[in-house]
Amino acid sequence: MRIVIAEDAAVLRDGLVQLLTDRGHEVAAAVADADGLLAAVAEHRPDVAVVDIRMPPTHTDEGLRAAIEMRRTHPETGVLVFSQYVETRYAARLLAENAAGVGYLLKERVVDVRDFVDALTRVAAGGTALDPEVVGQLLGGDRRVDTIARLTPREREVLARMAEGRSNAAIAKALRITDRAVEKHVGGIFTKLDLPPSDDDHRRVMAVLKYLRS
Repeated sequence: MRIVIAEDAAVLRDGLVQLLTDRGHEVAAAVADADGLLAAVAEHRPDVAVVDIRMPPTHTDEGLRAAIEMRRTHPETGVLVFSQYVETRYAARLLAENAAGVGYLLKERVVDVRDFVDALTRVAAGGTALDPEVVGQLLGGDRRVDTIARLTPREREVLARMAEGRSNAAIAKALRITDRAVEKHVGGIFTKLDLPPSDDDHRRVMAVLKYLRS
């Protein structure tokens, strides 16, 4: 993989570079701030970027906002958020844009380097890697997964493609059904997963997270 790392802690940044290069991957750039991340992704077009949330100048949410912008301008590049914190508002936005090729891991919960590298590889290939704690907070503490069993086989097919980040039109084409049928299935998914009326993008993210967790 070709990788860009955005991490303001020098020791951790250098450690990530070392462990990834030792395993045969190319670290095209390792930067300390959000602007550097965007510039490095534009220059090197990596397979995936590892991004911390809190970076200069304010050390609040610069990294996650930069990841959202990166996915907008370079959707082919996966992004693995690697942080000590769960920032639910921007994390939901990041997943809402396209859940495919997105990961969010908590530093303190990664106990095996192989798990980290496996997650990074999965995200680079267009998959998803979400820490259960992140999922739990994004779901507002709702840890039930039995609601997935309420879905019909067709609704599960639709939800599976939502988890891949496909639009309704793309789902309709893949399943060879009408756009209206997809809308009906999506509405049924929201109802059966106990997702009350709100912003549709937000509900799609919540539905995908419940599916991934199951």
